[in-house]
Amino acid sequence: MSRRHRQPPQKSSSYSDRYAKKVLSHTAKENRMIHALRRSFNPKCLVSTVLCMLPAILSLRRGSKVIHSNSPFSRKIHSSKMLGGPELPAVGLGTMGISDGGAIRTAVAAGYRLIDCAPVYFNEALVGDALTEVFETGTVRRQDLFVTSKLASPFHRREHVEIALRKTLTDLRLDYLDMFLIHWPVAFKYVEIDPTVRGWENEDIDDSDGGKQIDPAVSVHETWMAMEEMVDKGLTRHIGVSNFPVALIHELLTGCRIKPAVNQVEVHPYMQQQKLIDYCSKRGIKVQAYSPLGTSGYKEANEPSVLSDEVLREMASAKGVTVAQLCVSWALQRGTSIIAKSSSAERQKENLRALQNPIILSEEERKAIDSLDRGYRFFRPEDWWGDMAMAVFH
Repeated sequence: MSRRHRQPPQKSSSYSDRYAKKVLSHTAKENRMIHALRRSFNPKCLVSTVLCMLPAILSLRRGSKVIHSNSPFSRKIHSSKMLGGPELPAVGLGTMGISDGGAIRTAVAAGYRLIDCAPVYFNEALVGDALTEVFETGTVRRQDLFVTSKLASPFHRREHVEIALRKTLTDLRLDYLDMFLIHWPVAFKYVEIDPTVRGWENEDIDDSDGGKQIDPAVSVHETWMAMEEMVDKGLTRHIGVSNFPVALIHELLTGCRIKPAVNQVEVHPYMQQQKLIDYCSKRGIKVQAYSPLGTSGYKEANEPSVLSDEVLREMASAKGVTVAQLCVSWALQRGTSIIAKSSSAERQKENLRALQNPIILSEEERKAIDSLDRGYRFFRPEDWWGDMAMAVFH
């Protein structure tokens, strides 16, 4: 996180500011329509007047795009308002660190139906090219694949959320997402982008400059209101959060119109987060575990290794499975779904085998794994953001 952060541009002349004003102007247009209706009100022709105006109002409300009855959104868009949210594939492919589109193609061929992306992985254009090839070859149809991406921290203000989402859609070569998450519950100062250009020239959007670029004036409610609007416009089917502790979820739920369908958080035997899982379950929010194997490719050399844990190795050996399969089964039996990153075709299949051939853990075995919890995070915001991270995570 030592990269130099570009200073935010002047909004008055930016492309994105003009774009945001255009988006927000829909509300003013709707108000003028309502005033016109009031002035011309006639009880005898009220029904016909409303019916004539309805398509235009819907068009404005969904970003000047009428969503017809045969659209996939008209059938599924409201499901994230339901208790428990969408039906998520139990095992998804994480794309952080993937630099070869072949990993996406082998995962889909192996049976993965959830692909988890993010702008700050800086590979969404690569993922999009691979997905396009998968669809064109007929391996799967778009509607059969669940694609998740996330809102990066510089775009938490209401006028910037749609710009960020459209940039992700451009990179992924998609018309909509299945899930759009707030990646981290901390806003950065705005970084200007062009949503029509694929790829990234630098990594400024992921650089907090040791916390100096954090913008504490942005409310989670402001961001969430814009996230809800993305559902209304048909740009994403569902919305959720990531890395949110209980206190922030509780605050968010006090004023939301659409509940978060998912909270994606770091969960593995060394970071079990049972209280968070229990709270989300009671509030009808699905927990999705990332780094379920302890992120062996990301951790520092002096950090503990989940896959090398002696208790887990002995248990896995006794059952004739790998530690990775044991960890996947343990996570699934706790009621969470998982996001597991792997570029290896064989390891991708290995992770799926735990789903296809469930490993049943006894109560004694579950207690043995429970005893390994040490509250250890491999992803530590305090290392990136300094003291500004402490209020959120401690």
